[in-house]
Amino acid sequence: MRWDRATIAGVSAIPEHGGDRFASSTATLLRAALRHGPLSRRALSRLVGMSGAAVTRHTAVLLEIGLLQEKQSELHGRAGRPHVPLAVNPQACSVIGIHLAHEFGTIAVADLCGQIIDQRRIPYQGTDPAAIVDAVAAKAAEWVRPSTRAVGVATGGWVDVDAGSLVAHPSLGWQSVPLRDLVARHIPLPVYVDNHTRGLMHAEELFGDVDPDESVLYLFVGNVVDAAVRTGRAVHRGPRSGAGAIAHLPVGDPDIGCASGHRGCFEATVSDQAWAHRVAATSFWDLLAAAKAGDATARALFVERARIVGRAAALLFDLVNPDLLIVAELGAADIPECLDAIRTEVGERSVVCSAPERSVRAGGVPTSHILGSSAASVALAEVYSDPLGALADAASHRLGRN
Repeated sequence: MRWDRATIAGVSAIPEHGGDRFASSTATLLRAALRHGPLSRRALSRLVGMSGAAVTRHTAVLLEIGLLQEKQSELHGRAGRPHVPLAVNPQACSVIGIHLAHEFGTIAVADLCGQIIDQRRIPYQGTDPAAIVDAVAAKAAEWVRPSTRAVGVATGGWVDVDAGSLVAHPSLGWQSVPLRDLVARHIPLPVYVDNHTRGLMHAEELFGDVDPDESVLYLFVGNVVDAAVRTGRAVHRGPRSGAGAIAHLPVGDPDIGCASGHRGCFEATVSDQAWAHRVAATSFWDLLAAAKAGDATARALFVERARIVGRAAALLFDLVNPDLLIVAELGAADIPECLDAIRTEVGERSVVCSAPERSVRAGGVPTSHILGSSAASVALAEVYSDPLGALADAASHRLGRN
């Protein structure tokens, strides 16, 4: 973003020269405070490799707009002036997340530290995609508060980030849905859209324990299957953000056909509801509840599904060769034998993964918040990428200048 002059919640002006560099450095400091704070200015200076004067200048802006806050001073056992620790102020900024699943939408509100403050499911009415999104967005508009700075929209399938549209969601039968425009009709704030698996990748790297320098492969298994890849501190999207489509990987049951006419596809074999109805003639949620309650037959079915997930994971691991593979799948999250089965398959089938017990783990986002977090993190990733620009854009939208 090119900076000329901006007013952001009490900041009279952003430096007119070197604005891009100023914004980038400010974002670096905010992310460092999020990951390692509370930290003194001196500690932040050492951590990010900036001079003390530069840290003071940038943190002064972040303090003035409220994204950072000073914590209680500590002397650390030494005489002299205390070092005042700085930390991210979670109440300074909130975002709304809108996740679009198979049977319902999820609206969530998250603070600046990624904590879900509130969420609600909105059952779909009718079958028209535009009407469904419009209705969910209208409900989400009721949750906008003065602290709300952006909206993140996430769903499965192929999402074109730049165009702000859902290109195709084959299992829902949706195509060419202008998600950003539909939501923006109801909410006068910046609206960011992305695939939900990339949203979860952002959640892990911002608010989880993923090393920012590690390469990561993220595998999502639900009613849809998707993957995301991060290398060099950046999530790979590819042309029109089409990266991560793995529904037709030929690792599934060859007797099962998919809607596109193929057989043995990954998604058609393991997708939540279709799988549960096929193997147990019940809903996925009832089968999961039985497995968590200790039902041996239900647990065995989930472990068998996990082995199929593990076969796909091994194939993808060899393609990407990541430092870390994260699997977001409810069996792996709630049933220890499922994660063990995935690790075993990766260990036996992968050529390059020598230590799956260290390189393969379950997703860190709580399963009760996973949909809302995926959408909220789409917006929060933009805030942390350019906090000054994000707040300026939010103010501009509220004033009707966009």
